[in-house]
Amino acid sequence: MKLHFLAGLAVSLPLSAPAQTPDEPGEDSRTYTVSDFQQFAPRTALDMVSQIPGFSISESDTEQRGFGQAQENVLINGQRISSKSTSASEALDRIPAENVERLEVVEGADLDIPGLSGQVVNVTAKASGISGTWTYRQRYRENLPPAYRWGDITINGQNGALAWSLGLDAEPARGSASGRENVFDGSGNLIQFREEDARFIGEGTGINGGLSWTPQNGHIANFNAEYNVWEPDELVTSKFFDPDGTPVAITEFTFNEDEWNSEVSGDYEFGLGPGRLKLIGLQRNEHSPTAVQLVFADLIGTDTSNEIFERETDESESILRGEYSWSGANNSDWQVSLEGAFNSLENEARLLTGTTVEPPTNVTIVDTGTRVEEKRAEAFITHSRQLNEKLRLQVSLGAEQSEISSDGPNGQTRSFTRPKGSASLAWDARDNLKINMTVERKVGQLDFFDFVDNVDVDQGDNQTGNVDIVPDQRWHFSLEAERDYGTWGALTAEVIYDDIEDLIDQVPVGLGEGPGNIDSASRIALDIEGTLKLDNLGWTGAQLEYDTFLQDTFLDDPLTGATRDFNNSEIHYYELNFRHDVPNTNWAWGISYEKFLRAPNFRRNARMSFVQPQGFAWGFIEHKDIFGMTGTVYLANLLDADEKFTRVVYSPDRNGVVSRVEDRNRNLGNILTLRLKGSF
Repeated sequence: MKLHFLAGLAVSLPLSAPAQTPDEPGEDSRTYTVSDFQQFAPRTALDMVSQIPGFSISESDTEQRGFGQAQENVLINGQRISSKSTSASEALDRIPAENVERLEVVEGADLDIPGLSGQVVNVTAKASGISGTWTYRQRYRENLPPAYRWGDITINGQNGALAWSLGLDAEPARGSASGRENVFDGSGNLIQFREEDARFIGEGTGINGGLSWTPQNGHIANFNAEYNVWEPDELVTSKFFDPDGTPVAITEFTFNEDEWNSEVSGDYEFGLGPGRLKLIGLQRNEHSPTAVQLVFADLIGTDTSNEIFERETDESESILRGEYSWSGANNSDWQVSLEGAFNSLENEARLLTGTTVEPPTNVTIVDTGTRVEEKRAEAFITHSRQLNEKLRLQVSLGAEQSEISSDGPNGQTRSFTRPKGSASLAWDARDNLKINMTVERKVGQLDFFDFVDNVDVDQGDNQTGNVDIVPDQRWHFSLEAERDYGTWGALTAEVIYDDIEDLIDQVPVGLGEGPGNIDSASRIALDIEGTLKLDNLGWTGAQLEYDTFLQDTFLDDPLTGATRDFNNSEIHYYELNFRHDVPNTNWAWGISYEKFLRAPNFRRNARMSFVQPQGFAWGFIEHKDIFGMTGTVYLANLLDADEKFTRVVYSPDRNGVVSRVEDRNRNLGNILTLRLKGSF
């Protein structure tokens, strides 16, 4: 399912520096050590990287298309993380700060790694004996049981050339909101209101481990394994009233899942001829049985319905990749890569209906057993070259061949060949100003759930599977400027433009609707983030981090023909984080605020929007030496924020007139979190 629990994830990191690293610190890099972050009392490498001025971690995830070119802007001992499930933040959080020798911020185009551009952090870490990191949390939230079983521990060890790691994670999820929903007719008259209470409780547990081998002959080998379970439980109760306050009905909506997922991955790198060969393999599996139920009953007992939609899904991904890299003349680098991948989904679904609150017995088979597969192969050649003292160019050319097949009544097999590649230019305009320009031809990843039918027993927003869907393709252009202001901080600004073919969005499918391809679409975005140090203004130990994202998207609506935003795309987002480490003490405090605006979600006969009008604020107080541990108290939702959801229903579709408006407002309540963090 799409509710992934990624708390227990594996990565085996080469905790001793490899025999060959991409670059040594130089004039074009910023280098930090633990002493540079002394005011924050870091416990892990993540605590250090998070405080690098003007830098933020770009995460990858399991939805990316194979390994392909690099997406994350973090290297550990000069290497990419050969695991799709483990994020850079999670990997860094497992490295004790005392094991970090240095952090080096370099230009991605200077590295022999295709796809990297802009700021990249290379973390050099070395283990000595047994070490580890741990975190324990508690969370308290209104109308919910406290979350006590929340923590993680990672133990790292080193014995000569062999390093190992073992980790355990337990992460609960808690959510609660309550409020009123007003229902109006097309003329704006109140015809009904509802009092709603929603709560979400999830429990997740994971185990991970890994081995890393770095002998003196320059070979590097890593092996990673993980296993996770995720058990969410959602309940929403709605009481229906006439406009005069007379109670008329009640509904109870529940969602349950019992998921497990696993991943095994590894890589082996060694010298071969004039260069180095790296082989990577990964196997990922996920099993996701879900049950969604809606029970409706009027209070006079004449109308009762009971619906349960059950689905069982198995997903898998297999990847084999080879990379051969070598250095050429005139400070140039080359790489040739081949990758093969096999993705599959097997899905079964049924709908049970009844007219009493007893378990329903009428069964309708929604999906007798659909299987979707994609076989894919890609080849790339990448060349990096220093054009002069200020300019470095990286060019990558390649193509992929894929075969997509699905069974069932409308099953078919299709084959595609798509060009891919990128070109990036890194310019050291001045000592404290770097400019990066990138153009890239990208192919998106398919979501195999788009191929199968889905029944929405709550809102009736059923989805029709579309076996004709194909991955999107796009020309991606970006211009990024990085400005280092020294003791004042740093700033990074990026302008992005995408010209997209076959964008996947909501479209009419037969008599229903579901995901489908839009012939052409585009987007333009601006992302500005940075750090302002306030020491020079007389506020010693204080800093302000800021992030602003603005985006405009364009497509022609397949139903109305009007130009609109992508479904549920982000229009703007901004976040401010203030932190003050009180000088000559172990105390720190801070306050943060974020606000977003997303485009509506468009369906055939409805337009839905979700906002948090007040935004969301939280604060913390921290003591950095509680018997060698860091203790932090967080209080969230300082502005008593609400979640506002509006659903406008049209008849017969969005080309018609408004027939109903549902306006819901739920309060989130306060959230208290306690955290202890340490290393050993």
